[in-house]
Amino acid sequence: TARKDDFVSQATASDLTVPLLGGRQHFLLRRLHSLTGLVFGGYLCVHLIVNATLIQGGIGPNDVFQLQVDKIHSLPFLWAVEWALIYLPIIYHTLYGIWIAFTGQPNVNSYGYAKNWYYVLQRVSGIIIAAFLIFHVLGMKGWFGHRLEFDPHAATASTAAHIHSSFIVAWLIYPIGIIASCYHLANGFWTAAITWGLTVSKGSQRRFGFACAGLFAVTLICGFLALAALIHHNVV
Repeated sequence: TARKDDFVSQATASDLTVPLLGGRQHFLLRRLHSLTGLVFGGYLCVHLIVNATLIQGGIGPNDVFQLQVDKIHSLPFLWAVEWALIYLPIIYHTLYGIWIAFTGQPNVNSYGYAKNWYYVLQRVSGIIIAAFLIFHVLGMKGWFGHRLEFDPHAATASTAAHIHSSFIVAWLIYPIGIIASCYHLANGFWTAAITWGLTVSKGSQRRFGFACAGLFAVTLICGFLALAALIHHNVV
């Protein structure tokens, strides 16, 4: 007789890509989705840590955040690096993730266990992140007005102006976006370890779960430190 925990660990939503695409194609697409998620997650960790340097402040040549931005923008072939390691992985992971979210069949009504709720929250946070990324990336590119545009030569001032553009931006959009991103990152790393066979036993999954919880806490702190620094920054 199967134990309750064994049953719970398998009580997850089915994926309609299996009958639509077939076993092999489904396997490859899901592995690519997981791999691009890891790449995206790695970038997100670096991005949040760099942003957290905003709390250190500084003016002119002592602006710590500006120094970090200058280092990044001095990289050769930055546009190629951005497309290969950021934009393309994000686009694929987001589009396939939306497909999974809308074709999955959550069963929390029948099995209201923690793992099933994690599954649902992963999908919900993914949808939130997709909307947040559209605003964040295109806004920083200047598509939604000059005040939201990021200027790499005035990194701190332009980012602060972006946050101060609206009360909703500072106190609703970014707090929700940060929380959703950090949760999706931590839980995504936990499920990726299972997907790639790195945590097979329950004990290893539990131990790695603690590590992922720590990752969630660290990235969340970094995100909110940066947001707090920007909110308290004087915008001219």
